Amino acid sequence: MKPIMIVGIVLAVLGVFVLVSQGITYTKTEKVIDLGPIEATAKRQKTIPIPPLLGGVVLAAGIVCVVAGAKRS
Repeated sequence: MKPIMIVGIVLAVLGVFVLVSQGITYTKTEKVIDLGPIEATAKRQKTIPIPPLLGGVVLAAGIVCVVAGAKRS
């Protein structure tokens, strides 16, 4: 398999992932209260939004790379 086709497949999979997920969610532990030896923490979920347009562009670039790799002989 040609390297450009591998890159195209990876880009296409990444583009589909971005379109489906709408962002990356992670959990962060934050200190809420700190009174000497007493400490309270809270876990909060944060999301990094990724625009669907970006996912579409990456998916399209992946498809173009796969097609270009298939046509080159």
